[in-house]
Amino acid sequence: MTPDLMEAGSQARAAYAARQAAAPRGGYGRPLAAGEVVFTQGVALYLDEVTVSFDGFKALNALTLSINVGELRCIIGPNGAGKTTMMDCITGKTRPDSGKVFFGSNIDLLRLSEPHIAQAGVGRKFQKPTVYEQLSVFENLELNLRADRGVRASLRSRLSGEQQDRLAELLALIHLQDEAQRTAGLLSHGQKQWLEIGMLLAQDPKLLLLDEPVAGMTDEETERTAELFLTLEGKHSLVVVEHDMKFVEQLTQGRKKVTVLHEGSVLAEGLLSEVQANQKVVEVYLGR
Repeated sequence: MTPDLMEAGSQARAAYAARQAAAPRGGYGRPLAAGEVVFTQGVALYLDEVTVSFDGFKALNALTLSINVGELRCIIGPNGAGKTTMMDCITGKTRPDSGKVFFGSNIDLLRLSEPHIAQAGVGRKFQKPTVYEQLSVFENLELNLRADRGVRASLRSRLSGEQQDRLAELLALIHLQDEAQRTAGLLSHGQKQWLEIGMLLAQDPKLLLLDEPVAGMTDEETERTAELFLTLEGKHSLVVVEHDMKFVEQLTQGRKKVTVLHEGSVLAEGLLSEVQANQKVVEVYLGR
């Protein structure tokens, strides 16, 4: 090899090493894939001074909030506090007048569409469950596991062994393994809620937004849902908007942070016992 070629090769290797060093890293030191979220700073979600106005009414008023990676955070507050609008801003349904919304340290959610936000790893469950009622429980999960394919293509193609294992795991997790072949429309309200949660988990979101997930559930279903969410804690970041204080107690276990929203901003934040003792919280929410 000539000196010129040796020098060119050395320069090329040095340039490649520099690019690798400068590139964001994923798990185990691998290069980060395009569009992949970065959690190196330990923050899963960050809202900074987010303001949303509707006909002069401020649904969000300079809201600042952060959720850590793997954290389970309960958001409480009176009706009209801005909880749903906050979720709308995170998922791209509503664009704020001002402020910033970041997923991890590198994804500006305000620059993405709703589908792209979902693809980035943000999953949302609305209060009313939405499932394919004419399909079986298994088929509902299968469609979401292979969301990049059409309905007919998904149901006609053969599942891999890994996919079958994942579906079995999800069915056990949401307590529906005995209902796998049952038509979804025949499930109880609580079972439909669990199925929708399983459908979200099939897409492997990093952040789950859950809006009043136990509304209409029996006490037993509520307790099982709390167990499910506690199982997900650490593997996913969860934001749970809820009015059922017993359910909030089950989730927080006296050691997790709770955020209270009022008039579009954070009124109080801390352990559940601390916010329950906060006189302002009692006046605007708990005392009602």
